[in-house]
Amino acid sequence: AFFNMINHLHEQASIIITTNKSPKQWAETLEDEVLATALLDRLLYRCEVVKLKGTSYRMDNRQTIFPEKKQENTPEK
Repeated sequence: AFFNMINHLHEQASIIITTNKSPKQWAETLEDEVLATALLDRLLYRCEVVKLKGTSYRMDNRQTIFPEKKQENTPEK
């Protein structure tokens, strides 16, 4: 279904995808190297890849869900 959506939108609309997987890891994640290659071919054609580094803002602010685990770079209250 994901491939069909990307294939339909290819060169017709802008697509933004966020992921914690590198393009090389997509084949493992999708468990199909041919499908991953076809998806990435469409997604990476005329695209801009933005790679972010640093601590996770979302995880740093999830202390109420994970109270027993202190997050790094989080001031004590």
